[in-house]
Order: sequence, then structure tokens, then C-alpha cells
Amino acid sequence: MSSIESGKPLIKPAWRLRPAERRGTLFFGDLLAALIALLAGLYFWAQGDEWLNFSWQFLQERVPVWFYFLPLVWLLLLIESYDVRRSTARLESLKEISLAAGVNVALYLLVFFIFNGSEAALPRRGVIAFIAVAFILTMLWRLIFIGLFTAPQFMRRVIIVGAGKSGAQLANIINGIWPPPFYTIGLVDDDAEKQGTDIAGLKVIGTSANLFDLVREHQATDLIFSIMGDMEPAVFEKVLEAEENGIEVTTMPIVYEELLGRVPIFLLKSDWVLRSFVDQAHVGGFFELSKRLIDIIGGLIGCIILILSLPIIGTAILLESGAPIFYYQSRLGKNGRLYKMIKYRSMLQDAEADGIARPSSDNDERATFFGKFLRKSHLDELPQFFNILKGDMSLVGPRAERPELVALLQAHIPFYRARLFVKPGLSGWAQVNYGYANDYQTNGIKLEYDLYYIKHRNLMLDFTIMIRTVGTVIGLRGH
Repeated sequence: MSSIESGKPLIKPAWRLRPAERRGTLFFGDLLAALIALLAGLYFWAQGDEWLNFSWQFLQERVPVWFYFLPLVWLLLLIESYDVRRSTARLESLKEISLAAGVNVALYLLVFFIFNGSEAALPRRGVIAFIAVAFILTMLWRLIFIGLFTAPQFMRRVIIVGAGKSGAQLANIINGIWPPPFYTIGLVDDDAEKQGTDIAGLKVIGTSANLFDLVREHQATDLIFSIMGDMEPAVFEKVLEAEENGIEVTTMPIVYEELLGRVPIFLLKSDWVLRSFVDQAHVGGFFELSKRLIDIIGGLIGCIILILSLPIIGTAILLESGAPIFYYQSRLGKNGRLYKMIKYRSMLQDAEADGIARPSSDNDERATFFGKFLRKSHLDELPQFFNILKGDMSLVGPRAERPELVALLQAHIPFYRARLFVKPGLSGWAQVNYGYANDYQTNGIKLEYDLYYIKHRNLMLDFTIMIRTVGTVIGLRGH
């Protein structure tokens, strides 16, 4: 009989959902709210119809197909709110839902005036009812969700094993998320000098020798193993015994990825790429074939949009800053292969007249007034659909970088060249989660996102990134 089994039984919370499971639960509630709002929109629209009212005949004869896509548009506009830091914050939820409602109203007014206020083209009663009900129900669901998953009885109770650099980093991450993703009891470390001290706001409560007593005393449900160096056999045995007795054991890098959607590159050993990353980065032939087919279809659609928008965007660029309309630049593709990337020019002519390569940034002085709009809306990326058709790029992948910047960054950021394992993308996990990177620290954060994508990439993650990209384009939140 183990130490835990012989002591006081643990009282575990009814739900111990991980961040990904919480996001799934949140999305399901939002989807349900949007579908109810759709029914409400149809119902209130039908009340204004004197001869059909709310009936099957009304749905067949009066409701256009596009009306049923309103829930999809609503969910697209909420996509940014599924971040673990935002989903449990009331103020952030209110901001995101209000933004979604505001953009919906703006799109409604735009189309309404295009069709000269035609009720047949755009049913005012139905659309307004949908937006109002979706706003109210989604906000109510978010408040229920936040109240439920921040209640102590539903939170995982965690002890961090290891109070070194890795444990301190994890403690800092937890402190930066409010409400916290779980209740952190404290840290355990065998260093006598650390006993009773505070590390990033958490107390070192004991050693591995009394780990089971601490688990029982504090009714812990999870252990996060946060020792990145060599491990004593006795500690390993304690952790294994805890797992055998129903305590969930997770390593710090996994929790880091769950909470932030990033890989902790500054905490990993230098042989990590060979020991772990290379094997996990390999994907099957079905994924590669499917991804290429999706790229070709997306590239064709994008090129059609490019051709249709060229007269307007091209004229605006010429009137503001003259020729050329397009901008060509050498970038590194998969396995370090050079190719010429094409974009709409968003900067002044001769923006790098001194020949020094500089990354783009927020409020870049080199960007023209119209160029800033192109960047915010991602319209400057449209010509890259030609690169996608050629096979130089993919719809989804790490951002393509210039060879001069890659040479500089890989000298200061560990594993930087590992991002070249896959094709660069028009959009990517780093682009939808982070803004511009202007120094080694911010470029390191973007690399963590890129390596997370390469490690976990699949068709569902690609579709998620594409949907989030559409959401940022509609909300003008591009980077």
C-alpha cells in the first residue's frame, strides 16, 4: 500500500479540464448561443411577414441561404477570445463580444446601403434580432463559464516539482494569467536553501521526500514536473508512484504549450531538436498531399481576388506614392531555399536606401498611409497567392524571413533555423497570436509559436489558423 493510499483520501474536483478542453467547452456554448440567436432572428423576421409568419413555407420562400451563415460570421469574430488569458476575464470577454457585435452592425449597414435599404436584399428585423440575441446569450454564457471554471471546487490543485529556472518561469507564467488556469499550491525542491522561500509569488513548501504527505495535506490533484536537468532516481520513483495513485503528472514544457501555445525554447537543452522535435515534426503523406491540394485551391481563389482588387489597390498605391505597385524580395523557403516573394508595396520608395535589412514594426515610419491600411487588413499579402500556386509558400506556415535576418537571428536565438523545416505561410500560428517582432526577445517568442505549429501541425490546426486569419482581417487586427 502506497503512502497516499494509506492516508486521507483525496477530494478531487468534479471537472479537471485542460486549457484545450476548456476552449472546446467555451466554443460549444458560443455555438449554441449563435444557433439560438439564428432561430430568434428568423422568428422576429417572420413576425413582420403578414401572410407567411414563422412557418416552413416562410423558411423556404423568404430566407436566403446567406442568412444561415450568420452564426459562422459571429464565431469568426469571436475567435480571438478563445485565448486562455482572455476567456476567463470578464472585461476581455465584454470587449471581444462588443467588438463582434459592432463589426456585425457595420457590415450590416454597409450591405444595407449598397442595396439601397432593400428589405428583400437584407432583412433588417432578422439581422438586428440575431445580433442582439447573440450578444446577450454569448455574454451570459461567458459569465457562466467564467464563474464555473474559476470556482475553487472546479479548479485543478497543482504542486510544481522543481524550483529552479524552469519552475520559476512556470510560476511567472501562472502569475501572468488572471483568473489563473488552476490553483497552484506551491513548489517542491530538494535544495535546503530554497525551503520556505518565495519564488515568483509561490512558496517552496517541502522536498520530494515528503511529496506524498504534501499531496494529501493540500489535496493536490496534479504534479507538474519542472526539472529540466538530471533527475535523482528517488525523485523519479516518487513521481511514478504519484501517477500510479491517480495523481496526474505533467511536464513543464507540456503545460507551457497548453497555456501559451508555444514551445519553451530557452528552457530546452541543445539536443532537443534531435531527441524530440525532428521526430514529432514529421507528418504523413496524406497530410502533405491534402495540404498541397488546399494550397492550390486557396491559391486559385486568392489570385481571382487579387485580379479583381488590383485596379482599386493599384490605383491607390500609384496616387499616393507612385510606381511600382508590387514589391519583390528574397526570402528563405523550406530547407533554406531562396525564392522571390511578391507583395503590394506598403512602404515608401527606397525604404531601405542604405541597404540595411530591417524588420517591419507597429507604427513603422516607412509605411505609407494607405500601406498601413493594407497591412492591418492583410491586403498587402494578396500577391503572395502566386507564390503559393508556384509551391514556394503555403497558406499556413511560419512567416517567411529574409536571409540576412535569419543569419542574424539564428546566432542569438536557439533553434531558430528549425522553422525552415516547413514551407513559409501566408498566415501562421505566430502571426495570429503575436504582433511584430523588433528584437531578439520578441523574435524568440514568435519562434516559440512557429515551433509549436511545426510540432503539432495537422489539418484541423491549419483550418483554425485560416479561420482566425479571416477573423483578424474582418476586425482589422492584422500584424
